[in-house]
Amino acid sequence: MLICVALPGLAISTEEGQMTGRGLEGFYRAGRRVLSRCEVRVAGREPLAVQARMAAADRARFVGTLRTSPQSGPDPDVIVERNRLADGTERITLHSAAPRPLRLPVEVSLGTDLADLGAIASGRAGPELTASVHDSGLRWSCATGNASVTAAPPPSDALASAGLLRWELDLPPGGSTSVELRVRPDGAGPLRAVGRVATSPLAAARAEGDDPRVPALLRASIEDLQALLLRDSAYPADTHLAAGAPWRCGLAPAEALVAARMALPLGTGLAAGTLRILARTQLTGPGPQSGMIPGPRRDAGPHLPPQCTGTEATLLFPVLLAEARRWGLGEQETEELLPAAERCLTWLRATVGDDTYLSDPHPGGPVRCETQAHAHRAALLGADLLDACGRTDGPALRQWALALRTAFRGDFWVDDRGGGRPAAARAPDGRPVPHLGAAAVHLLDTGLLGEGALAPGLLDKVQTENLARLLGSPVMDSGWGLRGLGAKEPGFNPFGHRAGAVRVQETALAVAGLAAAGYEKEATSLLRGVLAAAETFAHRLPDMYAGEQRTDGSAPLPHPAACRPAATSAAAGVLLLTTLVGIRPDAPAGTVTLRPMRSAPLGEIGFTALRIAGAPFSARVSRLGLAMVEEAADGLQLGV
Repeated sequence: MLICVALPGLAISTEEGQMTGRGLEGFYRAGRRVLSRCEVRVAGREPLAVQARMAAADRARFVGTLRTSPQSGPDPDVIVERNRLADGTERITLHSAAPRPLRLPVEVSLGTDLADLGAIASGRAGPELTASVHDSGLRWSCATGNASVTAAPPPSDALASAGLLRWELDLPPGGSTSVELRVRPDGAGPLRAVGRVATSPLAAARAEGDDPRVPALLRASIEDLQALLLRDSAYPADTHLAAGAPWRCGLAPAEALVAARMALPLGTGLAAGTLRILARTQLTGPGPQSGMIPGPRRDAGPHLPPQCTGTEATLLFPVLLAEARRWGLGEQETEELLPAAERCLTWLRATVGDDTYLSDPHPGGPVRCETQAHAHRAALLGADLLDACGRTDGPALRQWALALRTAFRGDFWVDDRGGGRPAAARAPDGRPVPHLGAAAVHLLDTGLLGEGALAPGLLDKVQTENLARLLGSPVMDSGWGLRGLGAKEPGFNPFGHRAGAVRVQETALAVAGLAAAGYEKEATSLLRGVLAAAETFAHRLPDMYAGEQRTDGSAPLPHPAACRPAATSAAAGVLLLTTLVGIRPDAPAGTVTLRPMRSAPLGEIGFTALRIAGAPFSARVSRLGLAMVEEAADGLQLGV
């Protein structure tokens, strides 16, 4: 499928270009299919499809050909070009290479069920509705809404019963002519996608270097992030990222926070908007959930029960605020968001109570390794944030984090002949759940403190080395990225959402964490694998794909339930590439530190128009692994 995205607009079709009404095909606005069928015939025939490509995140171009006369030989003499936009616009252009004038009948067959995306995905979409002639096109109505298609120039004939618009188009030799269709719900104005306006919170950063995949991936990642931006309807100045298209075009709190955090090199505006939106959803009042950011449950694979994404979101909130401040979020915005972050941290301490570990929120749940990593990072970065803002609770958070670190290194380490591994969880009876999965990468993601320093991790140096070795082994490294579950573990499934598929977000976190810890060989292998996969996906990475082993001449297998584009995978592209430079800003202190990958695995690489402290930032790494700053905010000094 080709998916054009500029939320709240979507356009989905096969690479043939025709919208047949099957499956998810159609134009969508705000989750409702306003047109399901748009089939073009010229001279009574469908053009022969010869090319389909994404011109940008929100537009696609389809090219087909026709032979208008059997005497013209094997060469086509008419090219049919369709330019489709996510906003509901389609321009159909006929180009003639015939030596004589042509008069060609053109028919566009249209239809819709006005079904919502959820009903379509679950197979509950109804039959096509009956059209009526309206203005210069057709209109459909049902109890839940109306939609229309208008055409320019107006058709010479419109048949409502058949859902058909007809033209007789004259083409001079070598000439062209076009028809433009506009699809929209009744009463809806032109679509103004957030990412296409001047107030987009994402910087239009660029990359260059020896590896041509680098600029292509950064460009596609930023375009996809822009396409997935949504405004808060009640507070239009605040924007957040939808989780992904076509399945998850709304707010998913944990994914929105993760993506905003990985996209911090593009500015702090997205982080600020996401934090404000989620602060308004925070639970308050009495009870054990007070301070939580609500979130749905998520499948956790074959070995553990579903987990609460609300826990993850609550722990990510203060982390994102603390790191956004380091990247240059203003003092006033930080102060406004601080009470919500404090409530998150208060929830953490109250939920842990006198225990050492943060358990699942439901009774009798496991103690997950991944959750302890999130909690430890939230405590340390939260304490740093509270200290900087003159609050007094920082020392208590650090003391708990130290106790967690001490206990974790013994309780969560499973010794074996290979040197040991972190347990995925501890069961309620204290037994370790020893399977090896990608969730362990969160142990490497410790978070950014002041002066370019990273927070201490839950593992000691020897344990970190063993984890790095495991992540770089063929059991976890598929050659296309990091598997969600080790290939030798019971329940491994290369298509398993959390049981073996490659998840781009976790691969990017592994690359960044391994590089920061000094394990560049393992980081480089994973980085090159994702870059190779990105090339096969036209640099628009899905959120996951099959974790089959890479072999000569193979390609990664797409996952049928993946979102593409997806917020976390698009933001992961930004993190993967900026990891090569190792940017560690401390805007409040007026410094930025560069910790590049010394092996320069992709050769020379440079970035322009990133943002630190609200100003453009440009940096470059040479083929020798030496980093230099080329542009920065006034007063921002290079740290050591």
